[in-house]
Amino acid sequence: MQRAGRTRASLRRGDRSRAWGWRRLGLAVLLLCGAPPSDSAASEVELPPNVIVLLADDLGYGDVSMNGSEIPTPRIDSIARRGVRFSSGYVTTPQCNPARAGLLSGRYPQRWGQELNQQVDPPIGSIQRAFPLTLKTIADAMREAGYATAAVGKWHQRLEPGYHPLDRGFDSFYGTEAGMHYAELSWPGRHYGSFLFWLDRRINPKGPLYDGREPTELREYLPLQLAREAVGFIDRNQDRPFFLYLAFLMPHTPMEVTDEFYGRFPGVDDETKRVYSGMVSALDDAVGLVLDRLRETGLEERTLVIFTSDNGAAKYIDTDGSHNQPLTGHKRNLYEGGIRVPLAVQWKGQLPEGGTYHHPISALDIFPTAAAVAGLEDVEAYELDGTNFLPGLRGESSDAAERPLFWRFGPHAAVRQGPYKLLFLAGGRTRLYDVDADPGESIDLSAERPEVVRSLTRAYDSWNAELPKPPTSRSTVTTRFNGDSVVWQY
Repeated sequence: MQRAGRTRASLRRGDRSRAWGWRRLGLAVLLLCGAPPSDSAASEVELPPNVIVLLADDLGYGDVSMNGSEIPTPRIDSIARRGVRFSSGYVTTPQCNPARAGLLSGRYPQRWGQELNQQVDPPIGSIQRAFPLTLKTIADAMREAGYATAAVGKWHQRLEPGYHPLDRGFDSFYGTEAGMHYAELSWPGRHYGSFLFWLDRRINPKGPLYDGREPTELREYLPLQLAREAVGFIDRNQDRPFFLYLAFLMPHTPMEVTDEFYGRFPGVDDETKRVYSGMVSALDDAVGLVLDRLRETGLEERTLVIFTSDNGAAKYIDTDGSHNQPLTGHKRNLYEGGIRVPLAVQWKGQLPEGGTYHHPISALDIFPTAAAVAGLEDVEAYELDGTNFLPGLRGESSDAAERPLFWRFGPHAAVRQGPYKLLFLAGGRTRLYDVDADPGESIDLSAERPEVVRSLTRAYDSWNAELPKPPTSRSTVTTRFNGDSVVWQY
């Protein structure tokens, strides 16, 4: 198991975090004693950096213009322009529920058997679609470091007592357990991807939206309402460090968009693609609201912003095959299109601007990176599977460069190390791809590189030996790529 390392930079931040706590205590004592703090005392208070995670839902690698999309996403792209774009950003599973568990816990969800959305058995030590209460979350760690914490948007790890975000390290929650509709039926100017999506809107109720533990009202197109709630959290916490987890529901179905965003794509004839493009554009606007507030409040230089998606785009809305381009595959399978996602970070003045990082990075790395930024002392206690990726972005040595990444998805599995990815398909089939040179996974190199196959197989077998038996699901989807017909459980 790989643990999050502590760099000298993280230690310096730890010193700042402790100093921040002592200075706050000193200022409080001065106030209690009736003496106002001097300007010099106040100026010594240096707040630790904020951390914001912006998570899209089913946004494909090829859905953002920084990765070649025809859909303009200038606000999302600005994160890469002011920071770093990752060409090989990955999630732990090609489905949203277990992928979010991996991000929030910083551990492979396969460790407790949470790897399929529709699996028959619940995860070990937990109820269905949730990770065990024995595991701490990224919010637990950030709150331990003195941060205000908020979850906004899609939770997808159950809302029962104990599993609710307010019980798992978050000071506030504004969002939904899983999916919900993006607009009210009574609102004019709504558009749907097709007749079937229109029909689903009327017969399949979703939601509700919650403020804390109580249902609340949908007042505007959902991504904008979530972004405004996130902006309110930023406004309320300008004078203390904060951790914001803003998990948008878009562009996941339902395929539903309002006139404002639908009207931006008059030249798109395919109705599903036009609605989807409008949804991505709305997501981009919502991201922009958060970025604008950081700039307006002077917090941009004190905030690490991470943007990514929970898995690749879904096949059932990919009408022209562009959403995960140039990758093969979609959500619900282990081809690159299911697990490689958009990923960009910015931290003004702390990271190089406009660069691209090519080593594989995982959503598992978000937790240890945030912990290092916060100066958390005992990161090892969380038994994280990721590593702090900031040293690598600064040109320093990094554990992320050569470590292997693993996936298990029911009866199928994969491992990537360096440029190579080995895919294990049911029935004993193995396929080796150089996914740097061949991101479309079109050329099987297993016969030409048997030594790589053996090395990656040994690494995977060692990891898999620590895991419980793979769960099963009655829900399946079939893919046909490069002559392989594969039935995937999900």
